[in-house]
Amino acid sequence: MVDWSGLTTDVLEHISSFLPFPDHYRFGAVCKNWRSVSKLRRYPPAPQLPWLVLDEESETKKRKFYSLSEAKHYSIEIPELHGRYICGSSYGWLFAIDIKITCILINPFTRDCYDLPPIPAYNRDVDFTTLIEDVPSDYIEEPRNFTLKEMQTRSVFKAILSHDPKERPDFTVMILFGEINTPAFWRPGDSSWTMVDGPKCRFEDVLYFKEKFFVITAMNVLHVVDFQLAGPKLKEIGLEIGKDGYPQQCYLMDFNGNLFFVERFCEYVQEVDKELDLTVGFNVLELNLEMKYFCEWDDIDDYVMFLGRNSTIFVYSGHSPNCKKNSIYFTNVTDGFYGCYDLGIFDMTDEKISKFYSNEVFPRVGAPIWLSPNPW
Repeated sequence: MVDWSGLTTDVLEHISSFLPFPDHYRFGAVCKNWRSVSKLRRYPPAPQLPWLVLDEESETKKRKFYSLSEAKHYSIEIPELHGRYICGSSYGWLFAIDIKITCILINPFTRDCYDLPPIPAYNRDVDFTTLIEDVPSDYIEEPRNFTLKEMQTRSVFKAILSHDPKERPDFTVMILFGEINTPAFWRPGDSSWTMVDGPKCRFEDVLYFKEKFFVITAMNVLHVVDFQLAGPKLKEIGLEIGKDGYPQQCYLMDFNGNLFFVERFCEYVQEVDKELDLTVGFNVLELNLEMKYFCEWDDIDDYVMFLGRNSTIFVYSGHSPNCKKNSIYFTNVTDGFYGCYDLGIFDMTDEKISKFYSNEVFPRVGAPIWLSPNPW
């Protein structure tokens, strides 16, 4: 009979290199020898599909996650996230904002955490640079147009990282905040956010691509952030993008080292006693910045895209048999009055939409967000 507990360290490490990170914990529960090897963590976890970050449980305050690979829920105790709204996901880190409109950057699995400066205030009637300081814990009403609870979910539209903070301590955080999603950035050591000067129009997405930050407006105008000037400013690229008018939402994406632009189109659909704004299709375009042109992709072959409030993610379906290749998995971009109803899979082969998760489980708060686990 084989003594599995007596397998050598090199053999056990080789076995563990094929495991996604939840299985590392199950692996370590087998016996003392396996547990000691699981703690070495010499190899990264095997590739897996992104997780959905859900709301916290009302009673336990544990944060809920959904593993797409396993079709399984996890409830994890993360005190730093209690009462916080998740407004961004990048490199396996979450941006979480509390009722005082202060934000943290946290890896939910290692618990490494950065305290970020106060977010510039969201207000239709005051200058965006007004900061919320010394807000009493019980303050939830005027003089601003929104209560702090409303501002908690509206202040930051998106937040991304230039690099994984574990690998590059000189990383940059870029956010889109306020009513028109104004760009602003922060670096470790800064005491406040720095606004990026640019046109006073609404921005839809931000991407770090080939050592530069790019932002796209609601009118499909692409800009790059120029840090070389006296103050950071947006510089228009001069590339006309799009083919079917203006989409409901658009995304910038680094796809295998190429810059992509994805358009998301929605239509109002009447369902019983409510009218819902539902996704009906996507256009996928590759941008050539040097030649100033774009070309449309009818399919992405064996790859899968994950779009939402997160930094855009793509994975190779061959590593994850539980996902549908040549598809776009999408979540709600904003909070809807009827909850998070617009989640699904867009199949680029037949252009049909199907469900991957029941929307009835979502409360009327916070859109779910994709997260690529980065546990060590």
